[in-house]
Amino acid sequence: MTGDELRALAESQGGVVLAAQAQALESGWTRARLRRVLTKEGWTRVRPGAWLLPGRPVGEREALWAHQLAHPAWVAGHWSAARLHGIVPRAPRTEFIGEGAAPKDVVLRRLPLPAADVTVTAGGLRTTTVARTLADLLRAGPRDEVLVAVDAALGWRHRCEVEERAGPGGPVPSGRRGPPLTTVDAVGRALTTAPELRGASRAAWWLALADPKAGSPAETIARLRMHDAGLYPETQVMLVVPTTGRRVYPDFLFREAGLVVETEGYAWHGSRAQHQRDVERFNDLAACPEVGSILRFTARDVFDRPDVMIRDIRAALSRGRGRG
Repeated sequence: MTGDELRALAESQGGVVLAAQAQALESGWTRARLRRVLTKEGWTRVRPGAWLLPGRPVGEREALWAHQLAHPAWVAGHWSAARLHGIVPRAPRTEFIGEGAAPKDVVLRRLPLPAADVTVTAGGLRTTTVARTLADLLRAGPRDEVLVAVDAALGWRHRCEVEERAGPGGPVPSGRRGPPLTTVDAVGRALTTAPELRGASRAAWWLALADPKAGSPAETIARLRMHDAGLYPETQVMLVVPTTGRRVYPDFLFREAGLVVETEGYAWHGSRAQHQRDVERFNDLAACPEVGSILRFTARDVFDRPDVMIRDIRAALSRGRGRG
């Protein structure tokens, strides 16, 4: 076997090739003989019957390719689709929409899926559209992790440069910001595709909690914790520094009490320039006439000690209203 034709085929489908495809190229070869040859040449078995080009690590995309090649009618959905669209840094599990029997490591959902709700990624994988992906996540839950993803897709923070936890899985690697991937209206329309599906009415309620202005996962979770506690601040409202005319956008503003609440990522002070920017931002906020006091919470406070955060906010609100 020269391997050139087989390598070219693998390159065209995410570096993965099926044993059945390889056997078709080498007529008469048994699966056992093919396995010996591929192993000798350094190919990696992704799953039974699927092999990855030598020297390439097996990742989420490669695993998705292996399953989709074996089941061409399957469409990546839910968290796998969110990962392919760059909304989340990793998928907690491999998920497809389709029919048939699925391996133990795959969640296969049998849902109605119109052709308009299917797209193809730049790499060639079939996946649900961004709007349909978010609609499916909203139907499935859990709320907090889903709204982190929804806020990211609706705003500018997908692939964003933070290291905060977006639900289970640990730190989020740094990346790039970009324009919104979809709109609230588009997600709302996707929710009406199959209104009879379980969780549809709850999904619409959760979508109403989304805020495209949220700048980080910690900010989304902080807003949800405040909402659950009956606290409803303005988010990312524009304030103007009287002395300089500079505009500043606090994460949260309780206007009546003059209280600003800020959330900070783990790597916010990662450089001198970032530290300088933080100091200037704090001084700008303090100089705004609408601001009487500022509370700052780290991502760890938000994720691990939300009760303490809410307690401190309530205390500050009480003091602020008392002065009024």
